[in-house]
Amino acid sequence: MTRTHWAAITAVVLALLFAAAATVATAGGGDTPAARTPTAESADAGFARDMSVHHQQAVEMSFIVRDRTQDDEVRRLAYDIANTQANQRGMMLGWLDLWGLPKISADGEPMDWMGAGPNGGSGGSGHDGHDSHGSHSDHGKQEAEDAALMPGMATRSDLERLDKLSGKQAEIFYLQLMINHHNGGVAMAEGCVELCTVGTERDLAQAMVDAQRSEIDLMVGLLHKRGADVLS
Repeated sequence: MTRTHWAAITAVVLALLFAAAATVATAGGGDTPAARTPTAESADAGFARDMSVHHQQAVEMSFIVRDRTQDDEVRRLAYDIANTQANQRGMMLGWLDLWGLPKISADGEPMDWMGAGPNGGSGGSGHDGHDSHGSHSDHGKQEAEDAALMPGMATRSDLERLDKLSGKQAEIFYLQLMINHHNGGVAMAEGCVELCTVGTERDLAQAMVDAQRSEIDLMVGLLHKRGADVLS
């Protein structure tokens, strides 16, 4: 197995350990996930399920770029994103366990809890199928391969391409993908702030909004330093 695969496995293990700790920490009284049990169809459960999947891809992309560049700024950013989102994912999975709810919805589509379609009103990975040099990719084929994407998520082809790049080009593509990823995550988290009923989960969602907006500003600056722009 590659170092990236081992790193991803390590992140999942750490997230599950964190989930267990989060479950115990939120189990006592007050306005906590333990005190108010949402239904499987609720915004609380839908957000926890969908954002867990969304976060897992951010962790995966961050471990990929960590092995594809030696740039300290990008590696530090990737490390921070991977650790933060693995921990948050662990909390959300822990809440689903605490509520006795499934981590995967067998009936509904992603983003149903926001009243949106499979793509949450977003078209795939959030860009138009052009790479950073302006060449056109077979975006229709990508979307066929990557069904039911949530806002901002990269396609399987995007991830394969990132894994083949190195150095500055890997940094640029990672930043472009992660900016789109964060924009989609912010929209989802804002939905939870508005729709979720568990105060602890709303607080986490608001923290995601604030942190990811700040990281978007940072990543836009890093892109411009490399003479690149955000994907349209």
